[in-house]
Amino acid sequence: MKKWLSVLMIAAVALFIAACGSSDEGSEGSDEGTKTLKIGASNVPHAEILNEAKPLLEEKGIELDITTFQDYIVPNQALEGGDIDANYFQHIPYLESQMAENDYDFVNAGGVHIEPIGVYSQEYDSLDDLPEGATVIMSSSVPDHGRILTMLEKEGLITLKADVDKTTATIDDIEENTKNLKFDTEYEAALLPQIYNNGEGDAILINSNYAIDAGLNPVEDAIALEESDSPYVNVIAVRAGDEDKEEIKALLEVLHSEEIQNFIEEQYEGAVVPVTE
Repeated sequence: MKKWLSVLMIAAVALFIAACGSSDEGSEGSDEGTKTLKIGASNVPHAEILNEAKPLLEEKGIELDITTFQDYIVPNQALEGGDIDANYFQHIPYLESQMAENDYDFVNAGGVHIEPIGVYSQEYDSLDDLPEGATVIMSSSVPDHGRILTMLEKEGLITLKADVDKTTATIDDIEENTKNLKFDTEYEAALLPQIYNNGEGDAILINSNYAIDAGLNPVEDAIALEESDSPYVNVIAVRAGDEDKEEIKALLEVLHSEEIQNFIEEQYEGAVVPVTE
């Protein structure tokens, strides 16, 4: 009797192990070998672009799992912690500053688009109309300051010191300020559309992703818009070594495809400019 019980128990264990193995194999190789790529992104335009790319990636056997974020800090923390495989929300200078500040071992896997930053005003129709001592509100994100100040310099409102690296310039690097503009850097970038709607400040510089998300049209509503040759390209960031993974290469290939490039141009009408590097 004991002998038969032992045989039955061994058979039951063997069946259980076989069932588990079959279940695991089904999970890893589900949908005929489909791979999942987890990516974090800002709502607009990043997640919208990724959603447009989803069907094209599915054709390549890759399921895109998109998580949206509302700030500029958590997506890099999530990438560092392994919660996502890549993120798509930041431009190159910001990525580099975050890597230096937090010792992240990330790589720029490739650029996708540029979001020209815009100047918005409830009272004035052009930068020339700004009065003496006008208050200019811009993001508290220091990596964006050089970008904004370079734009204001091109518009003739300020002059930066001759020897300064304009991508890292700060308010302290302003040499001439012809209108004696006052700069307010108190607010996070995501709050700036609300500050604009509240009528605060004389001019507010807002990143296009937040402007679009708030219902603003950068091309029509901004009184000045950054030129499309901006070096502030939004990129796909990954952990070092992952840039050569098949899924990442496939993602960039799709994002650089004519179909997605045309979608960006038609959907955002100049408020977002596609790139292929």
